[in-house]
Amino acid sequence: MSEKTVKTKKRIRQAVAAAVILGLGTLPYWSGEYIVLLGLLSLLYMSLGQMWNLLAGYAGLVSLGQQLFIGLGGYALAVTTEYYNMPVAAGLLLGGLISAGIAALEALLFFRMKGMYFAVATWVMAEAFVILFGNWNYVKSGVGMFVKAAYWYNTADIYYFALLIAAFVFLLVNGILRSRPGLELMAMRDNDEAAAASGINLFAAKLFAFIVSGFMTGVIGGLFYLQQVSLQPKSAFSMAWTVAAVFIVVIGGLGTVAGPIVGAILHVILVQLLSNFAGISMILLGAIAIAVMLFMPKGIVGTLQNRHGFELFSPRRIVE
Repeated sequence: MSEKTVKTKKRIRQAVAAAVILGLGTLPYWSGEYIVLLGLLSLLYMSLGQMWNLLAGYAGLVSLGQQLFIGLGGYALAVTTEYYNMPVAAGLLLGGLISAGIAALEALLFFRMKGMYFAVATWVMAEAFVILFGNWNYVKSGVGMFVKAAYWYNTADIYYFALLIAAFVFLLVNGILRSRPGLELMAMRDNDEAAAASGINLFAAKLFAFIVSGFMTGVIGGLFYLQQVSLQPKSAFSMAWTVAAVFIVVIGGLGTVAGPIVGAILHVILVQLLSNFAGISMILLGAIAIAVMLFMPKGIVGTLQNRHGFELFSPRRIVE
């Protein structure tokens, strides 16, 4: 590739990044509340997708229990703001820390398992919390809780919270992938036996990714319920959260940085368009996901990268 081509691609990336930052930063000032809400949801789902992609796309850990951290983050925010009148930041941080702690416990219990067994084990753990919270009077059992803090902010305020978290998640994932831990994760994903033979501590690498993903997913869960106002055990720990994350990453592109971004935007748009078909909306989303996997097995972004060799957001280390 010529130096001129490299510089051109770099300029394109910079121009796109500047346009996106400007558009997102000013969205509440030039659009209506409905568009702001769609932007808010897109940002949260982008963050959720990035965290699941970090596990499945780079660490090779296919978890079906990410809804556990969504529920913990939502309940942490509800409890801290309603019972203790704490600021939102404290509730989000606590949700992240609790989620990270549970993620560490899951690592100790489940990291000996691989593939389908690990995926099922994480799902069973999440289902156990549905029962636990459904019978815990402190969190009002199956009745659920209102998120008091939701009444302190309007949609535009929560949008900026989501934008801040999405930007942080994007920078965090890029930073990890361009660091030694990121290289270890990708080596482990490609061939864990060869990675272990080269001196990589597989357990430590997996633990790092799982705790980071758990912490950030807990924070994201708190923000979801800051917008949704109330939560109940069955919805907070619903498998639908992980299904959404998987859908986003699969159609966007597993193992790509831009994949969850494209996937999240498409997911939010499709959910809105299919809202008039409530009875079969999940079937239609599933059909779309299957079609993408059949015709673009590496997702939209992965397929475009393979065909045209252009990466908008490259995880590779930059060598001057």
